[in-house]
Amino acid sequence: MSGLLAAAAAAGWVDAVVGGGGLVLIPALMVAFPHLPPAVALGTNKLTAITGTTVAAVTYARRTRLDRSVALPAAGLAVPAAGFGALSASSLPADWFRPAIMALLIAVAVFVTARPNFGALQDPDAVSRRRRLFVVAFAGCGIGFYDGIFGPGTGTFLIMVFTSLLSLEFLQSSALAKVVNVGTNLGALTVFAVQGQVLWLLGAAMAVCNVAGARIGAKTALRRGSGFVRTVLLVVVACMVVKLGIDQFG
Repeated sequence: MSGLLAAAAAAGWVDAVVGGGGLVLIPALMVAFPHLPPAVALGTNKLTAITGTTVAAVTYARRTRLDRSVALPAAGLAVPAAGFGALSASSLPADWFRPAIMALLIAVAVFVTARPNFGALQDPDAVSRRRRLFVVAFAGCGIGFYDGIFGPGTGTFLIMVFTSLLSLEFLQSSALAKVVNVGTNLGALTVFAVQGQVLWLLGAAMAVCNVAGARIGAKTALRRGSGFVRTVLLVVVACMVVKLGIDQFG
């Protein structure tokens, strides 16, 4: 049990900085309970994650500029989109997703590495209204659905979308991502809860540690800035590629 609590705290820290906490907590659940159905692991992870993500979102909102005209409608769209994704999760094999997601993550890592100033400079005023509407729809519906049906790296993908399409710093993109991620977690959790695929007592215990990790992670990112978020982003992307590769070919 202590190992799961430590994993929940670590997942909260990673999620708060750059997303990808599920890559820490879901494997920990599967190791602790080898016969746990995958859907139950996903549902319990959502219960734990939504608490830490909410705390991180509030922390960011208090300390950095948050574009509510993007964050709130995207989060609102993400709730039903993630719920629909969770309903569809059992009908589509994860093997269809892994190769495409691995290729996308590798492309992200190469792009961020090749452009040192990416995510360090911002010019949000140059973004057109049409592009902002596209970002809201894509982040809320597209990535929201992805989080419900599969999930790994949702926060990371949100950060990349906000940084590249809205010309934001990594830090501000991370703040936006947390708000939208609350919506995706809520939508998916609702479906998993209705289906009886959540371990409530275990999830609640891990949520306490996840909140503590999220608070520390958000404050660390705010204190150390976009350069720190960029570094953690590259580390998390590398870990995700390795994890998905093991799942696909191992």
